[in-house]
Amino acid sequence: MADQVLVIGSGGREHALAWKLAQSPHIKHVFVAPGNAGTADNGKISNSAISVSNHAALAQFCRDAEIKLVAVGPEVPLAAGIVDDLTAAGVRCFGPTAKAAQLESSKSFTKDFLDRHEIPTARWKSFTDPKAACSFINSANFPALVVKASGLAAGKGVIVASNKEEACKAVTDIMQDKTFGTAGETVVVEELLEGEEVSCLCFTDGITIASMPPAQDHKRLMDGDEGPNTGGMGAYSPAPQISKDLLQKIRDTVLQKTVDGMRKEGVPYFGVLYAGLMLTKDGPKVLEFNCRFGDPECQVILPLLKSDLYEVMQAVINKKLSSSMPVWFEDSAAVTVVMASEGYPGTYPRGLEITGLSKAKQLGLEVFHAGTALKDGKVVTSGGRVLTVTAIKEDLMTALQEANKGVAAIHFKGAIYRKDIGYRAIAFLKQSRGLTYKNSGVDIAAGNTLVQKIKPLASATSRSGCNAELGGFAGLFDLKAAGYKDPILVSGTDGVGTKLKIAQICKKHDTIGQDLVAMCVNDILAQGAEPLFFLDYFACGKLDVEVAQGVIAGIAEACKKAGCALLGGETAEMPGMYPPGEYDLAGFAVGAVERGQMLPQLERITDGDVVIGVASSGVHSNGYSLVRKIVEKSSFDFSSPVDVSGYQTLGDLLLTPTKIYSKALLPVLRSGHVKAYAHITGGGLLENIPRVLPESVGVILDALTWKVPEIFCWLHKEGNLSEEEMIRTFNCGIGAVLVVQKELAHQVLKDIERHEAAWLIGKVVSLQKGSAHVKVHNLLRALQANRSLSLRSHIQGRIQTKKVKVAVLISGTGTNLEALISSTKKPTSFAQIVLVISNKAGVEGLRKAERAGISTRVIDHKLYESRTEFDSAVDKVLEEFSVELICLAGFMRILSGPFVKKWEGKILNIHPSLLPSFKGANAHKLVLQAGVRVTGCTVHFVAEEVDAGAIIFQEAVPVKVGDTVETLSERVKEAEHRAFPAALQLVASGAVQVGEAGKIYWK
Repeated sequence: MADQVLVIGSGGREHALAWKLAQSPHIKHVFVAPGNAGTADNGKISNSAISVSNHAALAQFCRDAEIKLVAVGPEVPLAAGIVDDLTAAGVRCFGPTAKAAQLESSKSFTKDFLDRHEIPTARWKSFTDPKAACSFINSANFPALVVKASGLAAGKGVIVASNKEEACKAVTDIMQDKTFGTAGETVVVEELLEGEEVSCLCFTDGITIASMPPAQDHKRLMDGDEGPNTGGMGAYSPAPQISKDLLQKIRDTVLQKTVDGMRKEGVPYFGVLYAGLMLTKDGPKVLEFNCRFGDPECQVILPLLKSDLYEVMQAVINKKLSSSMPVWFEDSAAVTVVMASEGYPGTYPRGLEITGLSKAKQLGLEVFHAGTALKDGKVVTSGGRVLTVTAIKEDLMTALQEANKGVAAIHFKGAIYRKDIGYRAIAFLKQSRGLTYKNSGVDIAAGNTLVQKIKPLASATSRSGCNAELGGFAGLFDLKAAGYKDPILVSGTDGVGTKLKIAQICKKHDTIGQDLVAMCVNDILAQGAEPLFFLDYFACGKLDVEVAQGVIAGIAEACKKAGCALLGGETAEMPGMYPPGEYDLAGFAVGAVERGQMLPQLERITDGDVVIGVASSGVHSNGYSLVRKIVEKSSFDFSSPVDVSGYQTLGDLLLTPTKIYSKALLPVLRSGHVKAYAHITGGGLLENIPRVLPESVGVILDALTWKVPEIFCWLHKEGNLSEEEMIRTFNCGIGAVLVVQKELAHQVLKDIERHEAAWLIGKVVSLQKGSAHVKVHNLLRALQANRSLSLRSHIQGRIQTKKVKVAVLISGTGTNLEALISSTKKPTSFAQIVLVISNKAGVEGLRKAERAGISTRVIDHKLYESRTEFDSAVDKVLEEFSVELICLAGFMRILSGPFVKKWEGKILNIHPSLLPSFKGANAHKLVLQAGVRVTGCTVHFVAEEVDAGAIIFQEAVPVKVGDTVETLSERVKEAEHRAFPAALQLVASGAVQVGEAGKIYWK
């Protein structure tokens, strides 16, 4: 059941808090008291006239309105004990107690606290006598030029003087002239620190802290940091001046120490802790603490929060932050520019009409109101800082440009704003710094991390003769310890070819390692050699430790299957050599065979010998350039389902790993009964068997004697391949062949069949001059005979008469829109996207559609009084474009019953779990909490009950040890990009339909 919450405050910070909280599916409504024009009747947000200073009346309002949480924005009510009083009245409140809020409300308390807990800060002294303060300023052995009113002064109670005279005047103004009222009864005089000023905030539940992206505020009124001090004229986040290492240092030496110190002093701190810091040459030092979000920092930090703010606040209150750490958007930057009234920070006019707000929204910007009010249906100014315009983009420069465009679109008389917000960061990014190896694209630390992760994997492959310990310059193998007396060393090297491309497209990296090992060890078996050790080579443009670990884990597991040690390898990170996400592999196997047991024994092979074929697992690792071309020209892609359940895709089938034959075949090869062994690798049956035969003989094979896997039947038909092309390119179901004496053939076959499927598939014949070394009879019949078993899809064989017209509904980036567009652009697609509708203007999804030449419409839900009216407007546009199917791609509106009923069986949605498990919001979090090992995504028809429609397609995704909501979400998202297009093709082709009682049926 959705909750109602209350935000205390009236500024841009409170508008941002309400905006972010309203995005939570757990929240039904957000009240803001007293609020402003931006929070008045804005979707799920509205204002309340309840007094925030009368805590008893406020508590009663919360009980009457069933308020589940109160989030306090400004510092004054916190210092006045609002959290203490509401909590005592049984109302859950986010924010520190009055005693904990002293970190902001009393500068002298804070400085004492910092000294007690050895948290770095400027040298200082507090005074209640102005003469004593001036005497200290003149006599201090450091520049004592910062004068602070100890109490709360709306963010303006700090004077940074340029000389001693100015500092003494500031003391007089604050203490005798009462510039900041009672806040200045005590002043703190501080050392003037030099460096960059930044803001580092965190959530805390009194024990755990969760850092936010660092930000930088701009206090001065005018460009270039000129003019008087203000409450803040703009901010940006993240601040690039703060490296990850420095942020960790601030986290440990300032934020965590502060939270720990407060707890030790019996005053646990809950809520948001804001540290204003100076980055000095001696390290970060605390300038001040705020006990809440900063304003305007809040307006750039919250847009970067990927997690549900309501969930984070609840975790703080429940003291469970460690199990619900917030996740932030990576590779994004936010800039906010404050528009202030003429005369600010002094006296200023009020009641001036503000125009252009809708234009800024159309630009995709967020406008957070501060000093605004509604008058006669118009938005007017009512404060010094009027509003902030926030842009969220991929980099700081672009975000600043977009925010300035929004500011230029908004007008009110005498508006003041800065155009250089973020200038320090931009200068920092542009300045020339000494290059490092990491700057050039090679991350040595990542490489070292990988080595540590794979060491135990390699160690597990140890065998007699070798302990498989990584880290040395070279590996050692003791042949005598392995039991060899008169050995011949045998080596082989190979790769995996373009099967890698499919693995990378499908993001499936755990089986490709077996292909690499198999291709090498199966080759050296041709000499009768036992594989002893293996070396790998992994090359990439940028090292992804998780991907590389997955590949090498597969190599190590395959080495165990082959009975050889993973003795070493090379990981080569080569920027510019490979595109992002791509890598290449090579393997090297070394084996040994006793001198008298070497193969092939050419002098023993004669007319009449029998050929035994050992089953392959499928295509193995050859011919994939042809495979990829066939798939490209077919009506399939690698995400196409190959069975009714939809659990196996064409990509999965093609990535079936190559069989490793060493353990199964070595005893047979050493028995003396085998005259030759051939690995059916590149060149297929046609070119590999002659490599182990004398020139005078060849073989005749009968394809009806073995089982041809379904995949070859499909490749043959779909690619319209000739018989010769099939046997020259593919193994056609035979991974290895053995040549044996006719009288021993059945015994050898029986020995092999204990481990692998095998057949008597042909015989050795004397070769006539000019005759082919390999003849395969009945291949076409075998392929056709198995066609009933061949790869099937519910859209295969359907005639594409016309493309079904599809509309995609979005609210933002259109999470899966790009994947849907790509799949429907294929000439073989049964669907065509003719329209993209968004309920929000200026979102990235609209731009994606426009770039693809797709018509777009914006239908703003805020303009309609009910869901039914909004859905009716959407329906009219759908009819205008003759839409037949609807896909919901990140559409954040619940469709009304009449709309769903009208479009029954025609609306597709995707959910990030394997339904019916983990319905509703926060599926990934629920998955992790439940401890299940497999999740995934589900494409389903939309029914009136949320996530309850008939299931069309599902794709499973493993849950890895150490997964967070963010890492799991990314992998499920990749699965969604495959699953949604596959499901759309199934429905558009008519292969899947909804029948009676909402049940699905397949044609």
